[in-house]
Amino acid sequence: MKETIACKVLDGERLSFHEAERLYQEADLLELGYLANQVRQKLHPEGTVTFVVDRNINYTNICVNACRFCAFYRPPGHPEGYVLSREEIGRKIEATLAAGGTQILMQGGLHPELGLAWFEDLFSWIKSRYPVTLHSLSPVEIDDLARKERLPVAEVLQRLQKAGLDSLPGGGAEILVDRVRNRVSPKKTSTARWLEVMRAAHALGMKSTATMVFGLGETIGERIAHLEAIRQLQDETGGFTAFIPWSFQPGNTDLGGEEAGACEYLRILALSRIYLDNFPNIQVSWVTQGTKIAQTALFFGANDFGSTMLEENVVRAAGASFHADQEELLRCIRAAGFRPAQRDNEYHIWRSFQAG
Repeated sequence: MKETIACKVLDGERLSFHEAERLYQEADLLELGYLANQVRQKLHPEGTVTFVVDRNINYTNICVNACRFCAFYRPPGHPEGYVLSREEIGRKIEATLAAGGTQILMQGGLHPELGLAWFEDLFSWIKSRYPVTLHSLSPVEIDDLARKERLPVAEVLQRLQKAGLDSLPGGGAEILVDRVRNRVSPKKTSTARWLEVMRAAHALGMKSTATMVFGLGETIGERIAHLEAIRQLQDETGGFTAFIPWSFQPGNTDLGGEEAGACEYLRILALSRIYLDNFPNIQVSWVTQGTKIAQTALFFGANDFGSTMLEENVVRAAGASFHADQEELLRCIRAAGFRPAQRDNEYHIWRSFQAG
């Protein structure tokens, strides 16, 4: 059975849910890696690995959701809660531009006092001053604004797009199965609503990424159900630019537990590349795995090294401590035998570098 499924992958045929589940159960690490690498080479035969220079600005850590896997949030009224001022945000953007950055990723908690107008004003102010793309606000934040303002999701997205929002990150997906979501983040946006927001964004011409945080107590079947949900939406809209899986970081969280190891990460990454035949790009997660595993991931289906992430606070709050600047990303990509290229939020190439 495993051989039959492997032949389908090599022939470029789409796998069913059960075939993917069987392949994951029966294939070893190197077999999965070989198949995923074959798929990557067909999609990206030029041997380029892309990255973006950006900064994650977490505008607030105040959040009413209280997800059990999150070590970053603080409840309203907590002495460590904050909301960044416009001046602080401006200084962070200026530092990003000085480092050659092109993109700002803004995400934060669900602050009960920050409404749609706050974001419209902020985005308009940023776009009037700085030449950056705003790859910002996850579907969970869009859903929260729609509910607070009692507006349709599409209207919220239209107003934010008019103010300067360019594309959406795929945050808040975790595992797109409500059994898992209800256990680890019962107040959070449902699977159907997360997909509804992405569908509405794509209908407006806004691109987005899709993510998955695994290791939350889900089954392998539930991980594949997550992949199936985004594959179906991609068939419908074509709006996803990339898929980014990473492992749950349990440090300082209420949920606790153990982090999935590098072997499991590479197996899930490879399965993602094989199953998501309509996704053009798969991104490594050096922030959670380190740059050496990220280099290895380039041979398990990934073709994008993510971002320089000049600042990131959410994953680091849970104990992740890996750092890498642009020179380190270039070194890692070249050392793995690929040609680095800087991209924008929609994966257009801005600048190609020499191979190693």
